[in-house]
Amino acid sequence: MELFQQILVFITVALAVGFLVKKYFFKSKKTTKSCGEDSCGCH
Repeated sequence: MELFQQILVFITVALAVGFLVKKYFFKSKKTTKSCGEDSCGCH
């Protein structure tokens, strides 16, 4: 049971780190181009 919990914690941490890396280091250029220069409130 302890091994199962460690695997779940590892998966959760890996997903969280992956999400943060994707969010901050691989910013999508699509959102900035579709909004344009004005503040249309889409971000």
